[in-house]
Amino acid sequence: MNADAFSSPIFVNLATHIVQEIASLADALDFLNEWPEDRRDGVYQTALRACYDAYEGRNPVCAARNAFFGFAKRAAILEDATSAMQWLAACKSGGGRVRA
Repeated sequence: MNADAFSSPIFVNLATHIVQEIASLADALDFLNEWPEDRRDGVYQTALRACYDAYEGRNPVCAARNAFFGFAKRAAILEDATSAMQWLAACKSGGGRVRA
């Protein structure tokens, strides 16, 4: 297991029918660094700081995951993991082929 991997992924809703999996510190940092500047509040700052602290070894990865989870919930972009996993499983089982 990757040292910066989350114990379980967090799914965020980017737009209608677009869900992104955040499975590691790198994923979380990429997501947070791309977050619109006009939406960066105190909860965002706390999550960003927690992720950088974990990345630099000052805090455990679980603290960063918890902070990112709180940020996603507060920003109203948190997607239910069960729904996201079922959707991903359905997409993978189809293989992307159209049957005639």
